Amino acid sequence: MEHGIQSALAEAEAALRCSGVPCSSGFAGFRGKAEQLTDRLCEALFPAFSPAPASQGESLSASAALLSSCLQAVLPDPRQASSVCRSFIGGLAAVQRRLGTDLAAAFRGDPAARSEAEVVLCYPGFRAVAVYRLAHELLLLGVPLLPRVMTEYAHRLTGIDIHPGAVIGDAFFIDHGTGVVIGETTTIGHDVKLYQHVTLGAKSFDLLPDGSPVKGIKRHPDIGDFVVIYAGATILGGDTRIGSHCVIGGNVWLTHSVPAGKTVLARAAVTEAALIRDRLAVPPLDSAML
Repeated sequence: MEHGIQSALAEAEAALRCSGVPCSSGFAGFRGKAEQLTDRLCEALFPAFSPAPASQGESLSASAALLSSCLQAVLPDPRQASSVCRSFIGGLAAVQRRLGTDLAAAFRGDPAARSEAEVVLCYPGFRAVAVYRLAHELLLLGVPLLPRVMTEYAHRLTGIDIHPGAVIGDAFFIDHGTGVVIGETTTIGHDVKLYQHVTLGAKSFDLLPDGSPVKGIKRHPDIGDFVVIYAGATILGGDTRIGSHCVIGGNVWLTHSVPAGKTVLARAAVTEAALIRDRLAVPPLDSAML
């Protein structure tokens, strides 16, 4: 290599070391370990996720080793890291049981599903929810950064973005799933079904004097039990509550609360339904128009 190029490389390396950009060191290889951890944990819970034959014990052992390594990077106290690792591994059976309700909901809720094995092997929504539930438990144990890396890995694999801080009840099913976004302070009840391109997001942000958003406040909606939200619906705001047993139609844009038991349709859908109703002389829909 020419001496001039070598000198330029040395100068660039020195400049990068002194740039002061955070996270430029100390996290080398962290993302790769976190992604391996995510895969091994999923395989420990559901061996069908594994690309090659492996025992559950092997996946658990690999998970524990990878988790310990990841925790050393994000928790400065070794005793805390060891305690978190024991608590998390000890709680995996509970996570598996909860995911069992999600698996049953997916099989029950999709007529195209022929078996629960098909759901595990083929449904991106189930994979994304599995990673979310694992990451959420780590977040509850006070682990920084690692849960976000895990759910972002699932986002990259599935196209489904679930923040690990969201609180999601049992029997949760995301059908198809591509483009689903669930924000950090979202709460979702039991037996909820979402379709693709649903957004449960923030309407606006309170700002600090310097113009940056205030962190750690309620920004995302609350969804009750037995709610169905169809493709393309957007529900925004920390004060927005969707009551239990509601149906939210496709492409609906909601920034206000909806009482329990209501059906909300987009204006175009309501207009089309009215035309059909007039032709067929059927009773009107019980729906809320936007």
